[in-house]
Amino acid sequence: MAIYASTVFLSAFLLFLVQPLIAKLILPWFGGSAVVWNTCMLFFQLLLLAGYGYAHWTINRLSPRAQFRLHSTLLALAILLTPTLPPDWLKPSGVDAPIFPILAVLAVTIGLPYFLLSSTSPLLQAWYSRVHHSAPPYRLFALSNLASLLALLAYPIAIEPYLPTRFQATAWHVAFGAFALFCAYTAWKASQALPAEVLKQEEPLEIPAPPTAKDYLTWITLASLPSMLFLAFTSHLVQNVASIPFLWIVPLSMYLLSFILVFDSDRIYRPTIFRIATPLILGGLLYAIYITDSDTRLHYQLAGASFALLVFCTFCHGELAKRKPHPRYLTIFFLMMSVGGAIGGFLISIAAPLILPGYFELYIALALFALATLFTLYRQHWSTDILWTAAAVGAMVLAVVEIRSTSDGSRVMVRNFYGSLRVKDSTEGTDKETWTRTLIHGTINHGLQFLSDNRSLLPTTYYGPNSGVGLAIANTWHMNHRVGLIGLGTGTLSSYARKGDYYRIYEINPLVLDVARNEFRFLKGCRGTCDVVLGDARLSLERDSIQDFDILAVDAFSGDSIPVHLLTKEAFELYFRHLKGPNSVLAVHVSNKHLRLAPVVERIATSLGLKTLEIDNEEIEDAQVFSSDWVLVYRPGASIANIPLVTSAGQPAVARPELKTWTDDYSNLFQIWKSN
Repeated sequence: MAIYASTVFLSAFLLFLVQPLIAKLILPWFGGSAVVWNTCMLFFQLLLLAGYGYAHWTINRLSPRAQFRLHSTLLALAILLTPTLPPDWLKPSGVDAPIFPILAVLAVTIGLPYFLLSSTSPLLQAWYSRVHHSAPPYRLFALSNLASLLALLAYPIAIEPYLPTRFQATAWHVAFGAFALFCAYTAWKASQALPAEVLKQEEPLEIPAPPTAKDYLTWITLASLPSMLFLAFTSHLVQNVASIPFLWIVPLSMYLLSFILVFDSDRIYRPTIFRIATPLILGGLLYAIYITDSDTRLHYQLAGASFALLVFCTFCHGELAKRKPHPRYLTIFFLMMSVGGAIGGFLISIAAPLILPGYFELYIALALFALATLFTLYRQHWSTDILWTAAAVGAMVLAVVEIRSTSDGSRVMVRNFYGSLRVKDSTEGTDKETWTRTLIHGTINHGLQFLSDNRSLLPTTYYGPNSGVGLAIANTWHMNHRVGLIGLGTGTLSSYARKGDYYRIYEINPLVLDVARNEFRFLKGCRGTCDVVLGDARLSLERDSIQDFDILAVDAFSGDSIPVHLLTKEAFELYFRHLKGPNSVLAVHVSNKHLRLAPVVERIATSLGLKTLEIDNEEIEDAQVFSSDWVLVYRPGASIANIPLVTSAGQPAVARPELKTWTDDYSNLFQIWKSN
């Protein structure tokens, strides 16, 4: 048992350790979008399906010796052919939805190792059940999920904060090499021992009946629901904070923990209790979603969502475990489970961004969960029929209410890989001078314009004349001013341009450009020359010739989320290569509901020998100017440091020496979390 358990544990640990690692490595290539993780999860689920399919085929079609020869050959190829880091030639160059480029990068970088790791658990369980007929192999499945959970918890707590990402990748590949040798030895030993030991076992008195089509459908359904739910919860959590491993890992950990609870022992999952408690908890969650304000602290949202998700996944996986077949049909059982997981991943990662105009997948997933459970348990008991019917009706009502409330009054509502955009007009009151048009990304206002001709080019929201970026542009202006902007929004900052000025805007989302050109007038009314470069800002700046900007403003937010790769030391070094002369200024927008980003900017600036000035302007309600927080970064002795109008508006960003400088290899959001 020990050799099987050790191999399963190591394979599962590496399998789930590589998930946040590879996602973090490629995240900067695709704009730091939260959907990168969901696409990665789809890849992992597809490879898991392929691995389970391979295990089912080899166990049923090949002899034990042939299994050893094939598996050891593939392990050797994985060691020889897999690169340690994603190769640079795979960096994207286009601006279309990068779902297939992400899948291609993952396939080249970790495809074969991940495929082999995915197949290990069912392979070893099948080998173990053939050698030891009386011992239940499903405990090995619970052990593999325990190892997976430990890997996920270890990454944000013990690995990511302390080890550079490149070192993590190298260490993982070394560990995989050790696993390959261990796994090949295990396969060889099993192939040698299997025939002799099987002969010692008594043949079963009767052959169990094979699973039916209804069994297959039930397994797939019960496996797809938790997969869909945890990805929907993940999207809900990360769209307004940051696409970081911690917020990916929490929902996935709940998903895995539910496997451990129900497959390790029959005593954890009590059908009578869970079938009644789960719809009640679902009802409580629906009510909480309905009344929760967008300003509710994230740790409350995270705790509530995690508890509900754990209950829902435990319920589905508990019902799945109750229906597990005889070990003779173990591999087909796991294959159907992986089919369900892949279906859930496809619906959230691919179908939702393509079909839904907004972030509605959580509401729809909850409704599908309730409906599917109602049909699965229908007529087993009158109490569950009533409770699940009520839960299904409540979930569908919430979905309709949320979709309608979001859609009503929207001139435009569109969505792609990078997020959901809405344009709404506010035409209340008789004074047309106060009528406005607003761009909303996720749940965050990303720009506003007055509809009247007289006020249409006034800078509003976070970009008013008294904001940090407004003061920087106005007080460094000269003839032929050159300004770079990372993040387009509605194009509000282009309203500062004068004749002869040049504004170069970097925007990753083509939908944002379409909306800015067709729904707003800032770009059309720009008095200078304004170019928009589509693509990730860092990749575009790396390819650009030196731009000699006087001002470079970093304002690339998705919802209220931050693309972490734009707030690293390497990114700032790149920015200052494009900022000309001693008087140029980098303006970084650090307004955020959940995170204190100014200390991060200060640490990077200090590490590069630069100075900072943090400006938090007051709101001007009549002018639709919001309070915003900007940090100006400049070289020592820059002229802006001697302008009283600017220096009196702010103060040097507060230093926090205990913070470690963020780099492409390191970032830590725990240290900058707002607790109140």
